[in-house]
Amino acid sequence: MKKRIGVLTGGGDVPGLNPAMKEVVLNALEADYEVFGIRRGWGGLLWYDLDEPSTHDYYIRNLRKNDVRRIDRTGGTFLHTSRTNPQRVRASEVPGFLKDSDYGKQIDDKGTMDFTDHALRVLDHLGIDVLVPIGGDDTLSYGVRLSQEGFPVVAIPKTMDNDVFGTDYCIGFSTAVTRSVDLITQLRTSVGSHERIGVFELFGRNSGETSLVSAYLAYVDRALISEVPFNMEKLANFLLEDKRNNPSNYAIVTISEGATFEGGEIMETGPEDAYGHRKLGGIGEHVAENIKKITNQHVLYQKFSYMMRSGAPDSLDRMVAMSYGNLAMQLVQREEYGKMVALQGGRYTTVPIDTVLTGKKQVDVEAYYDKENYKPKVKDFLGVPMFLT
Repeated sequence: MKKRIGVLTGGGDVPGLNPAMKEVVLNALEADYEVFGIRRGWGGLLWYDLDEPSTHDYYIRNLRKNDVRRIDRTGGTFLHTSRTNPQRVRASEVPGFLKDSDYGKQIDDKGTMDFTDHALRVLDHLGIDVLVPIGGDDTLSYGVRLSQEGFPVVAIPKTMDNDVFGTDYCIGFSTAVTRSVDLITQLRTSVGSHERIGVFELFGRNSGETSLVSAYLAYVDRALISEVPFNMEKLANFLLEDKRNNPSNYAIVTISEGATFEGGEIMETGPEDAYGHRKLGGIGEHVAENIKKITNQHVLYQKFSYMMRSGAPDSLDRMVAMSYGNLAMQLVQREEYGKMVALQGGRYTTVPIDTVLTGKKQVDVEAYYDKENYKPKVKDFLGVPMFLT
């Protein structure tokens, strides 16, 4: 009987997911494996009802060569995604067929449930021998859990803010930076035409790398990052000075959505998701309003948001995604489970999958950022990684 591989994507979509999955599928088929695509990330396991055949048809796809022939030409994930975490399911989100079942364990006084036993039962029912999840540190944290339970897992890191611990590069980062630089360059026409201060908010919860690198490549006046709290008065005066020194009489600042004022807290809204995170965003608008009050200048605020993660991947993200997919299948064939593929020092490698839980990947402020003047600054390029990680 052929061995069977399961592949899924979780969390936010990024360009490069489809090329990675295509390589997993094509290499698996060539090695005489079967491949099941699991729709909606970990949600496909949580909502799979063994007593309801229609859930199999909805959540599981038997992937063959023609099923993935064209998927690399577009962004996003053809298997769809979710932020489901089977080990932390709110009482209100428990599937009806799992209520009061023996496959869930209550983990707090709010009725939050851990359905890992159900997920393992589904994997066994499907005959999946190895699972290849593609995701950020949240999604992969559940891959760690399954690995700890003894299930074979080989992980692939993705996130456009490049913050999965253990790898220098995550699928989606290059395209996110490319999109941001293009948007900044295009918006200069409007900011400059109206002689305004431009405030551009970029994704980045714990790591300010997208703001830092995009600002560096686009020659932005100032950059605010998640790692360094900023002084609003100081920032406003810097930008006013930048505007006056610009022959076109405008200035631009990029800001990570996870950036904070000195003494302030990260700006979040709404309830926590399944991984304990609330929705980020709004710091850019807040900064724009304060700049206008302090400087009495007109401000153009733009939140780049999903424009950074939409569309087809650039060449670098295609290269890394395809290489990660190939490497993941090589690990599967060698039965080297419990690992995550990675890039370190410009070379492809692997790390234990639980590495993603051992720290937070952030900008090396001392090496790459002028925290007094809120600017990218590389002090010595000799030996510096390509992406300033």
